[in-house]
Amino acid sequence: MSATVTAARRVPLLDLTAQHRAIREEALAAITRVVDSQKFILGDEVLQLEREISAYVQTPYAAGCASGSDALFLALLALEIKPGDEVLTTPYTFFATAGAIVRAGARPVFVDVDERTFNMDVAQIADTLDRHPNVRAIIPVHLFGACADMDGILEIARARAIPVIEDAAQSIGSEYKERRAGSLGDIACFSFFPSKNLGCYGDGGMLTTCNAAWHEKLAALRVHGARKKYYHEWVGVNSRLDALQAAVLRVKLRHLDAWTAARQRNAALYRLLLADKLVPVVAPEPAPHTTRHVYNQFVIQTPDRDALQARLKANGVGTEVYYPVPLHLQACFADLGYRPGDFPVSERLARESLALPVYPELAAEDIEYVCATIQAFFAG
Repeated sequence: MSATVTAARRVPLLDLTAQHRAIREEALAAITRVVDSQKFILGDEVLQLEREISAYVQTPYAAGCASGSDALFLALLALEIKPGDEVLTTPYTFFATAGAIVRAGARPVFVDVDERTFNMDVAQIADTLDRHPNVRAIIPVHLFGACADMDGILEIARARAIPVIEDAAQSIGSEYKERRAGSLGDIACFSFFPSKNLGCYGDGGMLTTCNAAWHEKLAALRVHGARKKYYHEWVGVNSRLDALQAAVLRVKLRHLDAWTAARQRNAALYRLLLADKLVPVVAPEPAPHTTRHVYNQFVIQTPDRDALQARLKANGVGTEVYYPVPLHLQACFADLGYRPGDFPVSERLARESLALPVYPELAAEDIEYVCATIQAFFAG
């Protein structure tokens, strides 16, 4: 390696200013176009983005909304999930996945994740459903940029007539057996939070589906349940995508594949440099069904996670723990009755996982520096 831990270097976890510099003129021109139009909510800008996202995700329908969290909630509303129902998901994910279930009045039921993929463990689903006959939907999460094992999940779900909602908030453009995330289940949910691979300049979300009736309902639910203004068929919410955000996203979507390729190169370099047997960290390889990993995060595992994170921070390297407390152990879900030890893989990942910088503009020298710092930590 050319980089050393003695070098004065700062490597942030994410550098959105570097991304913005490269697209600044395009983005400002798009924003100016919307401002000059004085049409800020939904409208043609959002419609064009929906068409572009549906083409990218490979579904016939897409509906923009205010956030990824709202997308999950709207999907549950469209499927008429109600109090007394249960929804199956994993405890190793961002809070919004389970939060949307509770917002819909239902009860989260958890199943552990596969330690090789961080995604829902298909082998545990059937037994969990046998114990929870009130499960009315399944939400697999495509975590960190890779799809869950959707064939296995869908086979079980279809046999029981349970709809599947993809939480694809972190995985736009990822592929499962050469099919895009967002086209695999019944409804899929995306987030455009600024830190996502495709992020806007605020909050934003999108729902995709191959079902025309569900698309029509989702589009109504985001505007208080009205397909026609002032005529309400359902009790929906106010969750409309801003035209300004849509305009920015349309600019960024043109660059997304190039950014994904850069993330993939960065991940490959990490794997090469961390292959030293003297460095006891695990960076799982993509599963065979993952034909395109988009690396929203590059996550390693080590029992020395906290000390390693402190060393990296002291040497100017930004990291993040996703997620320090699995959902079944969150205080607000204490009434669900789960206990430590119920989901050992999720609990171990909460103790041992660490996300390293992987954003597209990251230089090879930065990755070398990060890996040299990791090697020096374990060398003592």
